[in-house]
Amino acid sequence: MQRTEKLKRVYIRTWGCQMNFHDSERMLGVLQKEGFVSVDDPKEADLVVFNTCSVREKAEQKFMSELGRLRHLKRSRPDVKIVVAGCVAQQKGEAIIERMPHVDCVLGPQNIGRIGETLVQSRAVLTEDNPDIAETDLPAIRKEGVSAWVNIMYGCNNFCSYCIVPYTRGRERSRPPESILVEIKELVSKGYKEVTLLGQNVNSYRGGISFPELLRLVNQIEGLERIRFVTSHPKDLGDDLIEAIATLDKVCEHIHLPLQSGSDRILGLMNRRYTYNDYLRKVEKLRSAVPGIAITTDIIAGFPTESEEDHRATINALKEIEFDGIFAFKFSPRPMTKAAEMEGQLPEELKGERLSEILQLQDEITEKKNRTLEGRVVEVLVEGPSETDKSKLTGRTRTNKIVNFYGDPINNIGRLLKVRITKGLRHSLEAIPI
Repeated sequence: MQRTEKLKRVYIRTWGCQMNFHDSERMLGVLQKEGFVSVDDPKEADLVVFNTCSVREKAEQKFMSELGRLRHLKRSRPDVKIVVAGCVAQQKGEAIIERMPHVDCVLGPQNIGRIGETLVQSRAVLTEDNPDIAETDLPAIRKEGVSAWVNIMYGCNNFCSYCIVPYTRGRERSRPPESILVEIKELVSKGYKEVTLLGQNVNSYRGGISFPELLRLVNQIEGLERIRFVTSHPKDLGDDLIEAIATLDKVCEHIHLPLQSGSDRILGLMNRRYTYNDYLRKVEKLRSAVPGIAITTDIIAGFPTESEEDHRATINALKEIEFDGIFAFKFSPRPMTKAAEMEGQLPEELKGERLSEILQLQDEITEKKNRTLEGRVVEVLVEGPSETDKSKLTGRTRTNKIVNFYGDPINNIGRLLKVRITKGLRHSLEAIPI
């Protein structure tokens, strides 16, 4: 592909959570105003941005390996700018430039609005605390589609003993509700049908109103079809939010509610501030108020000092609750966190064995639950061609289950469609349109 000097090109690679992917969308929005267009190959770019994740060591190692490969690009084209953004940038700061001299700038998550400054700076480290982040509305360049992410708050105050997020994303700051509503109305005017409200802990939203009150305002926006939100902390899940899910017609019947462990002893060491019974009671309330609600969760296998008895408590929790799906990972010690310094770190092999047992059990539960949907008629928001079979369309149910089916892309993408489930699989559903 021939390079065009008049057009500035940026390549952005993203690791991590929805928050990170949305940060990349907003960096692209800022850069577009500087005259940049997005490209899919770093060799074509004038600016390369790696937006990083440090929640687990594996993601960090992958990024550092990819970053090392950019040395050749910098040697062949010294004019290319290389920027490291995201949580690893915030965590390591100056150390990245010292270890990787081909990196021009380091940009923390609270300072993504300053991505334009990296174009004229060299060896800059922009990781200062930014108290104005919630008051600053940044443009975002989203891929065309039907669903969009919308930040409602930044940072986290919970300090779970294993989690680096409070150190990389700072204290909780909530966006004003007016800004959130304006952004969502603009998205609806562009054809988006669904929004996912993002926060490290959405239940902690305090923008002058509570999170359930914000949901009620968003629910009133004409043209919006569906509302989702992530992530909720069990300790803050109150009756008012459960009522909002039950009564607001656009709020989907799905909640992601991280449990992390079924053992009260381990939950205490994690500083989660609830017991397993506290969690179970909230699940029962949710299922009573919202029949058919899908509940997904996070599980950490092999937390420091985790005994076989603690592990069995987690296995029993999975059997008792029967989640619709889980995200499970081996414990990964993170710098600055209390858990990294704890005695009783478990060997990787044991953590791996416990993780495998957790995942195998949950696969069986998920497949069983999905099979119970066979024959049912459900509403699907059609998103586009299926990633696994381009001849099919894909969409999600209100309970966030992926559904694949044959249909006409021209007339169906972006529509709410009734389909009949013909087969429940482990990670998706097959259906026919009605």
